[in-house]
Amino acid sequence: MMQAPLPPAYSQLSDEQTHERIRRAKQALGERVVILGHHYQRDEIIQHADYRGDSYKLARDATRHPEAEFIVFCGVHFMAETADILTPYHQKVILPNMSAGCSMADMANIYQVRACWRELTALFPADSMVPVTYMNSAANLKAFCGERSGAVCTSSNARAILEWAFRQGERVLFFPDQHLGRNTGIAMGIDPDSEMVVWDPELPLGGNTEEAVRRAKLILWKGHCSVHMRFTRAQIEAARKTYPGIKVVVHPECRREVVEAADCNGSTEYIIKVVRESPPGTQWAVGTEINLVHRLAAEHPDKFIMCLDPIVCPCSTMYRIHPSYLCWAMENLMQGNVVNQVRVPENIAHWARVALDRMIGVTESARRAEAVASATATG
Repeated sequence: MMQAPLPPAYSQLSDEQTHERIRRAKQALGERVVILGHHYQRDEIIQHADYRGDSYKLARDATRHPEAEFIVFCGVHFMAETADILTPYHQKVILPNMSAGCSMADMANIYQVRACWRELTALFPADSMVPVTYMNSAANLKAFCGERSGAVCTSSNARAILEWAFRQGERVLFFPDQHLGRNTGIAMGIDPDSEMVVWDPELPLGGNTEEAVRRAKLILWKGHCSVHMRFTRAQIEAARKTYPGIKVVVHPECRREVVEAADCNGSTEYIIKVVRESPPGTQWAVGTEINLVHRLAAEHPDKFIMCLDPIVCPCSTMYRIHPSYLCWAMENLMQGNVVNQVRVPENIAHWARVALDRMIGVTESARRAEAVASATATG
């Protein structure tokens, strides 16, 4: 998506002026607006957020305020789409900078996925396959899954969703992040060498032999997160050498060898939880986006917290939500001008909601089962 340049009246404001005007606009709008801030946003954005979290948590948080007219989503485009799908039609979801996309989400488009599906269904019956898309994908890919009895997943519920999917069919097409799919599949006991293939949309049969595709239980799209690809096993080894006893936690979007070398891995919310609940004096090397790591270090001064990659860059697309854009969007709303509204067409929103609802249902069932098992074990 393209974003027009900011008017000079905004781009020339000082930081102090920008933040003061955001605060004034937020106060004037009152309960008419809710601001959501993704964990990867800079602190200058997070300070104005009513809620902060990962993409799915924030989309659910948006539904907690049916009285709000506007949901200002300080994240990237697919997150704003999900919020629009999950919130009532009368609410308007605003993305302060329309050029804030996601490089991973862009690695799979609807035309490529449809072409892949046609090739696969020429080999096996469609009902033997279940499509699963990561939350980091466009709304039309979520709808694709919804129409074909598939579902959406997040990094926190990927295993529950894959276990569900394998109860529905013999194989799963997982997109767009190959690493989350591979790491989750390995944890489930799926052999990465004989039961997984990577699908390159630029090549016939994804660059695989027909035999390999027929043998695969998990077909992984050739996509990745540019931030999490920066982390390496060598960085983990260097951290442990420099800080003996340090714990390493990484996101499952990291490569297999990084996840296997770490002490633990999990979603953004998991990383926050495991660091927060660790004893004072604990040392942590964290493999995820730098803004979150810096925020964790600031909020837990009783612990030593560092980023695995000393020169890691922030998520470049997330960083496009600059306070100046937030100021511009908020003041326009205050003046009655709706700018940068993200609206998913109804035919796409319907099927995307089906896929999201399946995910919610599976996740809640898994949580209830875990609670029963835990109660039985302790009782």
